[in-house]
Amino acid sequence: MSDQQASAEKWTVLRLLQWTTDFFTKHGSDSPRLDAEVLLAHARQCSRIELYTAFEQEPDAEQRAAFRELVRRRGEGTPVAQLVGYKEFYSLRFRVNEHTLIPRPETEHLVIEALDSIKQLEAANKLDGPPLVADVGTGSGAIAIAFAVHCNSARVTAIDISEPALEIARWNAEQHDVLERIDFVTSDLFDAVQSDTPFSLILSNPPYVSEAEFEQLDRTVRDFEPKSALVSGPTGTETIERLMDQSRSRLIPGGRLIIELSPMIAGDCAKLAEKFDEYDESRFIKDLAGHRRVLSLKRA
Repeated sequence: MSDQQASAEKWTVLRLLQWTTDFFTKHGSDSPRLDAEVLLAHARQCSRIELYTAFEQEPDAEQRAAFRELVRRRGEGTPVAQLVGYKEFYSLRFRVNEHTLIPRPETEHLVIEALDSIKQLEAANKLDGPPLVADVGTGSGAIAIAFAVHCNSARVTAIDISEPALEIARWNAEQHDVLERIDFVTSDLFDAVQSDTPFSLILSNPPYVSEAEFEQLDRTVRDFEPKSALVSGPTGTETIERLMDQSRSRLIPGGRLIIELSPMIAGDCAKLAEKFDEYDESRFIKDLAGHRRVLSLKRA
């Protein structure tokens, strides 16, 4: 895909996509055609849909140069979301960078469970006012913002130990017009969060990767996303156990702690929940592959 090649042959949009899809396939991408389309659309400053009506067009030299650099970096392992600066989640666009995890489709199951749980609390007359919700380890703010967008009466506290991540989350909240309903707090779990008002829901996609498992992760995750947001400790359950412990006194009766986790530690996390008498009901929500992905605990 050099300029010399381009001068000898017509590098149309379609041909660029075909060549790049093959290149990404050889480099182990799970979604080579999608990666190629997202990056070419970014280089041309257009939508992916517009590419389909431009297959015979030839990008100009500046667009080809920008695309070539994106392809090079993607081939070295940089995630597409970091290259273009955003990721779609729950039909919303979120800015991401090296300080935040990249939102993943599996996490949408957590948001769905949270929205369903609020409806159940409202139906049971368990709420005295607007729902108060905490998102622990908010990162880019994807969970907190998606919930706030779809529950316009909620007040959300978005918590993260990383101030650079919170800066991204604030920006995303402003873009989606929910900044006034979200409080951002720098804290390690609930350590620096005032405890005067209990929450209706506590949501979290916490670190749940074990130290040994981290070494086996795909390089696009291991080398480019923040390790502190991925690794919990030797077993992967350490942060989840702390969160279960701290959440006991911070939930209203009937409120729920909803946690994303790895299917590999689902059984261990269920056993951890049994240690705490405050939780009288637990259920797992499975992802589209049928794996236990979200644990929902109800406070007695």
